[in-house]
Amino acid sequence: MFQNYTPECFPKMGEQDPSDRLRGDLPKEMKENGTASFSQFSSSVRAMMRIRQKYQAIKKRRLEIAAATAAAQSLTSPRSTSPKVFTFENLQDPFNCNPSSPRKRKKKRKGRVLYPSNSLRAVPTKERSRAKNCLYLLCIIVFLQIYNAIENLDDHVLKYDLDGLEKTLKREVFGQQEIAESLLSHLHDYLSTYVHNKPLVLSLHGPTGVGKSHVGRLLAQHFRSVVGDDLVMQYFVLHHCPTDDDIPQCTKSLDSHVSEMVSHAEEEEKIPVFIFDEVEHMPRELLDTLQDLIHPKNSNEYLNAIYILISNLGHEDITKFVLHNSSVAVSGRLSLSQELNPWLRNYLQRYHVLFLDAELMPFMLLEKSHVMDCFIDEMSREGFYPDRSHVERLAEELSYYIVGEREFSHTGCRQVVAKVNLL
Repeated sequence: MFQNYTPECFPKMGEQDPSDRLRGDLPKEMKENGTASFSQFSSSVRAMMRIRQKYQAIKKRRLEIAAATAAAQSLTSPRSTSPKVFTFENLQDPFNCNPSSPRKRKKKRKGRVLYPSNSLRAVPTKERSRAKNCLYLLCIIVFLQIYNAIENLDDHVLKYDLDGLEKTLKREVFGQQEIAESLLSHLHDYLSTYVHNKPLVLSLHGPTGVGKSHVGRLLAQHFRSVVGDDLVMQYFVLHHCPTDDDIPQCTKSLDSHVSEMVSHAEEEEKIPVFIFDEVEHMPRELLDTLQDLIHPKNSNEYLNAIYILISNLGHEDITKFVLHNSSVAVSGRLSLSQELNPWLRNYLQRYHVLFLDAELMPFMLLEKSHVMDCFIDEMSREGFYPDRSHVERLAEELSYYIVGEREFSHTGCRQVVAKVNLL
């Protein structure tokens, strides 16, 4: 409050006394009364002088304390070379009598819960939602339905005894392990449920004697024992439709027979199996009829069926592909059937649209070791003791493709039965 007072407002040493100067400026009435008024004015001036001197002493003392504090800090702390940055953190309030004490913050008043005067002062509790119990019940129901569906799928697959079929294929099919695994995988996925949006079509291709027809016979025997003879059809084109004159009658007979089997399977809630061998000899009309049966337009009962097509279409190119990539097959880096499927699919689609949605399974050439296994199995069936040296001698009588250290049979196991019958 005293900063606005300057030294010019007060008299210096040697100048005229302010009381004398002010006395000359007083009006006549005050000059006349002079003594009382002048004494009051001089007392106020002396009070102002004392206040100014006290303010100057306090200011000087503060400056001396600040200088001493700065000198002590410069001696105790290392000198900083970084430039000083002005902040408002250390700014002191000039009207604050104690600058070292921090400013007190006002405490926020906490909100108080006001209760009505005529009710109990109790903390309100949250009510349990009834929807949570319904949610728990819904989760339990969904879990039971899923578990029941899984159990039903397992029961449906167990009816077809695919484990027994797997053991049969491993025991009697040689050199086609990949085809057997792929066949079982497709059958397991399809037979896991009864309702489907399209039938399962499996197309087996390969050269002569590699086991295509043998696999077809094994599948027919297995499904006859599982679903019955009425729901399994094994169709040989050269036997059921030998001449071109029988084609119109063959198409009608095939259509009616398949329709009857599908209707019967729908009543028993089973899946029928249709095996067509020698498809390469099937005339165009029969292929068109089979295409209409596999891709029905109106009825849904035709969607639950398994069609197995066996042919040697593209066998020459399959043989060339296997011989050319035999070294790759030894290293095991690639699967020949996977490499062969794209080309084979393009070829079969040009042959007929029947193979458009079929799952292709190309059979590979059999090696000499596989042919020897065929000899051992056939000799055991006929009651001969399978001597190893005798089996090797019989296997040497067949012709082979020699590629490096590998030997692939020209005719597979087709001549094995004839050789064993001559013993």
